[in-house]
Amino acid sequence: MPTEPSAAVPPVATPSTAARDAAVAALRDVPHEPGARKPDPILVADDVRRHFGGVNAVDVDHVEIQRGAITALIGPNGAGKTTLFNLLTGFDKPNSGRWTFDGKSLGGVPAARVARAGMVRTFQLTKALNRMTVIENMRLGATQQPGENLFAALVAPLWRGREQEITAQAEELLTRFKLDTKRDDFAGSLSGGQRKLLEMARALMAKPRMIMLDEPMAGVNPALTQSLLGHIQALRDDGTTVLFVEHDMHMVRHISDWVIVMTEGRIVAEGPPESVMQNPAVIDAYLGAHHDTDLGDDALLDDAVLEQLRAEDEEGSR
Repeated sequence: MPTEPSAAVPPVATPSTAARDAAVAALRDVPHEPGARKPDPILVADDVRRHFGGVNAVDVDHVEIQRGAITALIGPNGAGKTTLFNLLTGFDKPNSGRWTFDGKSLGGVPAARVARAGMVRTFQLTKALNRMTVIENMRLGATQQPGENLFAALVAPLWRGREQEITAQAEELLTRFKLDTKRDDFAGSLSGGQRKLLEMARALMAKPRMIMLDEPMAGVNPALTQSLLGHIQALRDDGTTVLFVEHDMHMVRHISDWVIVMTEGRIVAEGPPESVMQNPAVIDAYLGAHHDTDLGDDALLDDAVLEQLRAEDEEGSR
């Protein structure tokens, strides 16, 4: 007797695919244009300007970062990406501008208070404290530490319980980032890639709602690249908004939900990766306005970025 054909079973969405689908769906109707309004922005900045002498390092009229998405900030060398990071996180002061994070104004707020508000960043050059152990570096990233108060520090019962909580959180993150075996090693003994992992893990000690990563792949060997990609995607899956600066176009295409392009301090394009990579303004930003090339060739951007990196290496070696 013939059996009934079994009904097709729909694929089960994993947390990763569900988070990515939700982020893409939220951005589906957003116009592919500079300064585009987002349905649920966690960060909104207006009229942000930073001048160094006669150079306009940052000249951003309006930008919004969508909550719960991975947004890539790309552009050629000197475009103003890191300077914008520094301004938004309180490490530099603008000539003008205003911005809000989760509805709260952070313009002119010191970096430490920005981090406590839930917006944490990492640096292109890692800032690990080399003469402290990995676990000690992790503990420093936590907030609400009563032991930092001079008088409370003298009374162990006031801070011991919180320190135990912080240590447990740190050890959990070290296991997640596969640094648990380095727990008691000095941070200065870690490889470049391991320091990137440590800095990302330490940033998460503050339990941020948004994390800003400045070139997370710079100096990372290929063996750790995939691991870092997975960790960044896991941040979004856990509900953390991610904004990152990156030169690796393969990475940008692989993990970003939205891309913002800067050049000469200004935002010149926005959109999903596949759209931005074919935008004439983006090709012009990397290759110059006078080019005779097929704009549909994604490899062009990769070649342009490699040229930028070679130029930086040559300048740095002088």
